[in-house]
Amino acid sequence: MTQPNSFSYQKLFSHAAAEPRPLGAARRGKYDFAVAYPDPASLPLDDLVSSLQPALIEEGRDLAVYGHIQGYRPLREWIANKLARDRAIHVGADDIVLGDGSGQPIHMLIETLVDPGDVLITEDFVYSGTLQQMRRFRADIRGVACDGEGMLPAVLEQVIQQAISEGKPPQFIYTVPTFHNPQGWTMSLARRKAMVALAQQYDVPILEDDCYWDLRYDGGDVPSLHALDGTGRVIYVSSFSKVIAPGMRLGYMTAPPDLLARAVAAKSGGSVNTFAAFAVHRYATGHLNSHIEEINDIQRTKRDAMLAALDEYFGPQGATWSHPQGGLFIWLQLAEGVDVAAIRDKVLETADVGYLPGNNFAPDGIAGKNRLRLCFGYNTPEEIGEGIARLAAAFREEGVLG
Repeated sequence: MTQPNSFSYQKLFSHAAAEPRPLGAARRGKYDFAVAYPDPASLPLDDLVSSLQPALIEEGRDLAVYGHIQGYRPLREWIANKLARDRAIHVGADDIVLGDGSGQPIHMLIETLVDPGDVLITEDFVYSGTLQQMRRFRADIRGVACDGEGMLPAVLEQVIQQAISEGKPPQFIYTVPTFHNPQGWTMSLARRKAMVALAQQYDVPILEDDCYWDLRYDGGDVPSLHALDGTGRVIYVSSFSKVIAPGMRLGYMTAPPDLLARAVAAKSGGSVNTFAAFAVHRYATGHLNSHIEEINDIQRTKRDAMLAALDEYFGPQGATWSHPQGGLFIWLQLAEGVDVAAIRDKVLETADVGYLPGNNFAPDGIAGKNRLRLCFGYNTPEEIGEGIARLAAAFREEGVLG
């Protein structure tokens, strides 16, 4: 047990220190719709082990030295080939940096590009992990209204023009264009072209977070923003977390060489875990395509189970929600004025259901308390139905659902 003491570090924290976060493990509900975990039964454990063994035989002694700061080259070469094949992004291994998930590359880019007070533009509700990093560097975060196709171009242009008129041209636009986190939509081709055109017109880079694009259950692929640009204004990040396992902690980014060289200089800890990179490279080379097909079949069933349960238990109550073509998120909106943030802990305790309120994803941290993100990746379809029923009952008891 930690012993009490009288010394305090409070006066020693730097002005750039991050806001404190609770220590210890957070409580998870049996019906865990709060975090975007993949299906645990589908993790390819046997294939990862069998893929790792020849890598250790062939290259295991290289674990005696620290790896290259950009990460294990054969994996970067594999990523470059995959990006060219699937996303029409034509870069070489030296244009790619591996990171601890996609979060570390995003952190490196924000540290490299953002001073306190700099304007960053994103969706009106967006991934909370990136918002935390933007706040960590004291950015001025400005959200853009969205519909089911992504950011509204006219509003995006207004936000850009307003920042320029204040003498604060935006440092970049951050977007999750495919199976958006948390809103669930996929940005249409027309909206992608409009965003790229605005980026070029006003000379504003785009940070494209494409972590979920492999997880498509319906519809056709849409080109990456990077492929639509061709001027070097689009930075691209993605990850293996949702297609293999979050615990592997491997992601990657590509950017123009001058930016990549600065971002690498901000990289903490040197290379990524070479042991994990061995496993991911050998596994991806022989198994990833078929594994993605398998998990998409599983997650499609789970998505459909959650949509059916929402229709049964929330539909008559006037709620609305997204119908994603892929990814792991459904965005649920209740009546204006209700507050699901205030009752989250109580619902977790009494109904054993976890969710994240909408204000977690708002640039101001306040808006969206009548909304919540539901993740369908972890629980079984039967548990999803049970959990949504329990959530609806708890919301009715708390007076936030009719």
